[in-house]
Amino acid sequence: MGRKAADIIDMLTEDHDRLLVLFAAFDRLRESAADDARQTLVELACTEVVIHAQVKEEHLYPALAEVMDDTFILEQAEVEHAIIRRLVGELETMQAGDRLYNAKFTTLASCIGHHIEDEQTRLFPQLDGLDLSFDALTCDIRTRRHELRSEFGMPDADNEDDSYRYHVVRRPHYRHH
Repeated sequence: MGRKAADIIDMLTEDHDRLLVLFAAFDRLRESAADDARQTLVELACTEVVIHAQVKEEHLYPALAEVMDDTFILEQAEVEHAIIRRLVGELETMQAGDRLYNAKFTTLASCIGHHIEDEQTRLFPQLDGLDLSFDALTCDIRTRRHELRSEFGMPDADNEDDSYRYHVVRRPHYRHH
């Protein structure tokens, strides 16, 4: 894999890893944690989801659509993003003690897990063969992600200190290198 494509993949995979850690934490806390702890975790995860989706919708997917012959995977991603945004919107109107709250968030995590797997196994491997200005796209994605993280009051993912670092063991089928 070329380094330039790998830079974008690494950045997006860091976002994926952060989400997977939050989903796993919710799974562990779902039955035992207080409502306010679950609410905070869900709000954090939903904010991460919105930022990640927005950056891809504004920059990655349009750039790929211009250079890919077969855009079906991008169309699928668009539909998945619509479903994900609907679930995030519903969760934003709910409280952790509400009926279906845990089920909606677990369903959101499942949808995103599927989406991540598709991106990392079907989309990312195609990037190297594309005629794309990876330097400019990486810069655009990084800049927009920084803007959105600032807007939402989130720590900058590119300048994390140890208190905000997520560590995950990637499942082999999610590897992109």
